[in-house]
Formats: sequence, C-alpha cells, structure tokens
Amino acid sequence: MTSNQTQGRAPRFDRVALLAEGAFEVENAKTAVGIVRYGRCRTVAVIDSTHAGATAGDIIGVGGDVPIVSSLEEALAFGPESLVIGIAPRGGALPEAWRRVVLDALDAGLDVLSGLHMFLSQDPEISARAAANGGMLMDVRRPPAGLPVAQGLAPGLDANTVLTVGTDCCSGKMSVSLELTNGALRRGLKADFVPTGQTGIFIWGKGISVDATVADFIAGAAEMMVVEAAQSADWVFVEGQGSLYHPGYSGVTMGLIHGSAPKQLVLCHLPTRPQVRGYDVTIPPLSEAVRYHEAVCQPLFPTRVACIALNTYSLPEDEARAVIAQTEDETGLPADDCVRFGPDRLLDALGASRAG
Repeated sequence: MTSNQTQGRAPRFDRVALLAEGAFEVENAKTAVGIVRYGRCRTVAVIDSTHAGATAGDIIGVGGDVPIVSSLEEALAFGPESLVIGIAPRGGALPEAWRRVVLDALDAGLDVLSGLHMFLSQDPEISARAAANGGMLMDVRRPPAGLPVAQGLAPGLDANTVLTVGTDCCSGKMSVSLELTNGALRRGLKADFVPTGQTGIFIWGKGISVDATVADFIAGAAEMMVVEAAQSADWVFVEGQGSLYHPGYSGVTMGLIHGSAPKQLVLCHLPTRPQVRGYDVTIPPLSEAVRYHEAVCQPLFPTRVACIALNTYSLPEDEARAVIAQTEDETGLPADDCVRFGPDRLLDALGASRAG
C-alpha cells in the first residue's frame, strides 16, 4: 500500500485499532470485519461503545479475544500504531462525530488509514494535524493516475481468471474470493487475489478501488490488475463489486466483468435477503441469475457460472446445510458456504485441482 501524504516513511500497519463506532456487526462494518478475519496486521482493539466489554469473537464470530472498547483513549492502552476507519458508509463521507477521533489519534502519534470516498489527505484540518504530528494519512480508495481504457487483453490470458459476482451488494464476494485464493494456495497452486475495493486493499496490500475510478477506466483498471496477476499466477481470483441487479452500483459490476473477462464466475448470494438491500427490487431465482450473468458475458467472451457461494452466517448449521442442498437442486450447480464450511467443494467445481 502507498500513502497519499509522505513523512519520509511508509505508513504503519502492523498493529491497528479499528474505528467502527455503533456499527461493529457483520453487515455494517465490512472493512473492520474483513481486517479482523483476513488481515495480515494485528488488530489490537475495536472501538464501538455499543459493544464495549465484549470481544470480536463474541460479536462477529471471528477475532477471538480482540477487545471492543468504548473510546480511542481505551484503545491506546493496547499500543496501536494506526487507526483504521472500519466502515464504508453509503456515500463514503467521514461521519462528523468521528472527526474528533481522527484528530485525537493523530495527536496521539498514530497514523490514520481510510477507505472512505472522502480523502482525509484533502481535508485541510486533518492534513495539517497529521503534518504537525508526523503522522501518515492513507486514502486507499484513491485510484492511481494514468489508468487506461480496457484494450480487450484479458480474454487471451492463459490464467484461470475467476470473478465473484453477486445477487446484491454485501453478499460475500470479497470473502469468497479470499477463501478461494487461500484455499488454492494451500493446494499448492500458483494463485493470486485481485482486490477491487478498499477492504481487499487493506488485507492484500495492493489493488485499485474501482468504485472510486472514473467510469471510462473501470474496465481498464480491472484488466491491468488481472494481466499483472496472470504473470505469476495460474489462478486469478478477482474480487467482485456491486451487483447487476443493483440500481446504484451495477455499472461497477459491468466494468469489472468486461475488464477481467473471467473464464468462470462464482455467484454469491445471501439466502435470507429476498430484495436488493435498500431498494424495492426483488432478487430473482438463482437459476435465472445464473443464465443472466452468462448471457451478459456472451457477446464479448464465453464464460460460465461454475458454482454458487452462499452466505449463511445468520442461519443455524442445519438450516444452512438445507439451503445449500436446495440451491444445488434448483440450479444443478455445486453450492456451499466456503467461509463457514471451507472452499474445497467450490474449488473442485472450478477445476482447481491440487498441485502435483
């Protein structure tokens, strides 16, 4: 990761406190939850006064005994090097109540890392405070300069490019992509993860947040990352964004599809959500969603939905397994919750056999 404000050193990302005030839950704090679950850094504390006294394991089921505290002052006792903004609210602005926390963190000598659409490094007060205290501000959602228009290079790659797509936002596309990547690596395969959003960038240490990219260059950004990953990986797992059914974010999804030109798709679905979140849009049957995604790709390149990744975190295990079986009956495709039960069945469906 690179920073947007330089103080003669790289930003610190070994020991972090996550700011998720009032929102540290699976669906409401995607960035914080993703870092706790998959981050290569150590999360030393989560700030959320509504869950203070509990642990990450208590609230989100992962993270073990990472403490949840009520304030930055309490978090400082655990020795963080950086404060990470742990939510990505709709519109991407910094909640006004958090401004004081960010300023206090800089005064305490911490770096501040953000995935908001609002760039902290462009805020005069915050930027000045960082400079005065020798702190770093990192805006990982800022796209790099000079992104290209897609040239149609990805369909000709030898790598097995797999894109996760979803029936809605927040359906598990990033988590599924990471589980598949890590599972492929455990099988001894040459695999890489292509982060396309702020949380994935925090976790993997590289990538481009395509939802902050000028629309003409979304496909080009995806193509550039896939081509780069394919130079050293036989399996390239691309983190999906948005949904073709989402009235607000479908353009980002289409740009990723055309830019990455996946040879296979993994369709992600939250079975307890009948409508697109925040809209009066009914999610169609999965068999229909499979046909639709394959048809969208067909004019430019052939692809197939190889399997269904279900997000069953809110269901008891017996109900989750019943939904998985029902999905397989409905679609005729392998289905599983790879976060809950492991990625092996979905990797087998993709043809990602063990090396050797």
